[in-house]
Amino acid sequence: MSTPTISSLAFLTPGNFADDDPYPGLEETLQLFEYGERLGFDGAWIRQRHLEHGVGSAAVFLAAAGQRTERIELGTAVIPIGYESPFRLAEDLALADVLSRGRLQVGFSTGMPHAELLGDLVYDGDWRGFDLSYGRIARVVENLRGGYLGGPDTVIQSPGNTQRPRLQPHNPGLVDRVWYGGGSRRSIRWAAEHGLNLLSGNIVTGESTDDFTTAQLTLLSQYRRTLAEDRPTRVALGRVIVPFDSADATTRARYRDYAASRHARTLAPQGPRRTLFAPDVVGTAEQILEQLAADPVVAAVSELRLELPYEFHRGDYEQILHDVRHLIAPELGWRPDTALNQAASINELRRLGSPTV
Repeated sequence: MSTPTISSLAFLTPGNFADDDPYPGLEETLQLFEYGERLGFDGAWIRQRHLEHGVGSAAVFLAAAGQRTERIELGTAVIPIGYESPFRLAEDLALADVLSRGRLQVGFSTGMPHAELLGDLVYDGDWRGFDLSYGRIARVVENLRGGYLGGPDTVIQSPGNTQRPRLQPHNPGLVDRVWYGGGSRRSIRWAAEHGLNLLSGNIVTGESTDDFTTAQLTLLSQYRRTLAEDRPTRVALGRVIVPFDSADATTRARYRDYAASRHARTLAPQGPRRTLFAPDVVGTAEQILEQLAADPVVAAVSELRLELPYEFHRGDYEQILHDVRHLIAPELGWRPDTALNQAASINELRRLGSPTV
């Protein structure tokens, strides 16, 4: 059994809000990003969700988060590509990235959730024949490369100047910070062939096995074998981890009930696609560390991302992040970036008006 060694620690939050008053929930999610930065987390990620009580435009949210934070990576996992215009989305992401000074991490998936409700609202004509899969993601990536449009003599006139047309604003580093959320052999192979970073979470497809761990290890191995030797990429592993060391008795009971309500789905493949689910990791820090040490997938990666549960409260999320940062992550070898965290602490003191700064 290998000892896990985590070098990068991030979290993924659903961005909950109330149907009749969405602002407080969205503001609390921005505050959670600020809190994660103060704790020293390396990354803060938001889900993109349509027709739900969650963020419908990750680019807009992350542009706001970029103005509320200074150093933490800002990610989205994942943008379902089926609803997006490859060029317009690239423009939005590029703008948010520049405003955050190059901190965006952009995750994609294929498909179109709720297509039967939204397809005709998004597209003119029969969208069922469109490429809403890997090719559409490849078009976004190509747009992010910022190549000039038209021929070498093609220019556009604007009130301010004459210039060659391309994606604006353009940050050439963003294209290297594109991720794919892969859970099947086909998706893993495509991500590796195109040199994208890999997000592997707590859901995979059971291909030739009913065991989640076996399936996920196989996918990670395939990804690394398929990558070009000269292509440096990142692999981040997502797990639902809910420590309750600093929670009160009522909250602990609620966490246990939450995990119990989701346990049955982990016992066998689900549905025609044979979806496999990883068990939630819930308990004391000591119990969680035992489970993570026994998970060979955790030992096979260096980046860990906490997938925060849906519909929890802000206080719950902060308690989970606090306990993971102080009681769990250091035991996995993770250390915050000292220089960055000192700067963040100084900025926080300034924000609070401390006379010692």
